[in-house]
Amino acid sequence: MRVVIAGGHGQIALRLERLLAERGDEASGLIRDPAQAEDLRNVGADPRVVDLESASAEEVAHHLRGADAAVFAAGAGPGSGSARKDTVDRGAAALFADAAQLAGVRRLVQVSAMRVDQEPEPGTDPVFADYLRAKRAADEDLRARGALDWTILRPGRLTDHPGTGRVHLAESTGRGEVTRDDVAGVLLALLDEPRTTGLTLELVEGDAPVGEAVAALAE
Repeated sequence: MRVVIAGGHGQIALRLERLLAERGDEASGLIRDPAQAEDLRNVGADPRVVDLESASAEEVAHHLRGADAAVFAAGAGPGSGSARKDTVDRGAAALFADAAQLAGVRRLVQVSAMRVDQEPEPGTDPVFADYLRAKRAADEDLRARGALDWTILRPGRLTDHPGTGRVHLAESTGRGEVTRDDVAGVLLALLDEPRTTGLTLELVEGDAPVGEAVAALAE
């Protein structure tokens, strides 16, 4: 299986790329900065340099052609302002979905965030509120695309603790933490399970092994 990952140098993306490579699959990571390419090669991924804030859909589709699946794991990141929340967390997600359709790649898993379907609570930091709105818009855009077999994954608060391989994955989980290791593991399992198409899922730490958690939703 060949998987193209937007935001290929992100902490979750690098973990997913390593998992794919370790089992003999091909991971291609889209990155903006050529200096990040060696980090991708070190985990067994193929770096592709393309700026999702300035590229055309056709330019991105060039890197997607021939792939079996795509993962949107990009984000403007901490320290970025409201403008980049819109251009990356919303705009780049829509561009990536456009490119997947152009390239004929139907399977797309998108990493989102919890609490995005409701308007941010009063007193929320303005930039974080714009981030939540951007993620909501990206999810709404993807859900409206009948040409894609999409799944949306909404992790809880991310930690760098070692993964446990045990999670709580459901349409609604309540707030909680989850390791980046386990998010990557769940993404891999979702890519393997097309019956999760059309689901928007929340993810926190829990008691179910990753494979069983995904299989239960597929049934």
